[in-house]
Amino acid sequence: MQQIHGMDYILQPWPWYVSGPLITFVMLLLFYFGKTFGMSSNLRTLCSMGGAGKYADFFRFDWKAQRWNLVVVVGAIIGGYITVQFLSDGSTIDLSSNTINDLKTLGFTNAGEALLPPEIFSWDAVLSLKGISILVIAGFLVGFGTRYAGGCTSGHAISGLSNLQKPSLVAVIGFFIGGLIMTHFILPLIFTA
Repeated sequence: MQQIHGMDYILQPWPWYVSGPLITFVMLLLFYFGKTFGMSSNLRTLCSMGGAGKYADFFRFDWKAQRWNLVVVVGAIIGGYITVQFLSDGSTIDLSSNTINDLKTLGFTNAGEALLPPEIFSWDAVLSLKGISILVIAGFLVGFGTRYAGGCTSGHAISGLSNLQKPSLVAVIGFFIGGLIMTHFILPLIFTA
């Protein structure tokens, strides 16, 4: 329990019947105003604002028309901070025992005890040849995939599917297939080698 303004609150994740309708409400607002949601478009806007249009045609567009979407990034940062600082009970993520055992066989000793496993995200891991290689290759694949698919997972899965866009359905199916391949085939190769 945590005390806020003299009252005791039990902090726990919002249930689907609260968060789901809130997401729906946001999507209805975006639909009403003729806007779409996605994070990768914000990266394009930020690059364009920084002058990347001088070097690549992809970044030559009227970024001022997309300023409203930058509010999403600011909101995500502020919302994340508020959630961690004031609405979190400090507990770790709740992984199933099967997932913890699978991760331990791959060499993740603290599986389930931290949000970001130190075997991947500690400075020692990141600054190793293996860590730098993973970051560079993963960054390239995410960037290429996002550009090739015409958006990111949040844009396609939340905005595109709610607007019944067939390309978004294809992209989401591709994201899930890629995630399954990564989880069951590539990740074990990387961490057992």
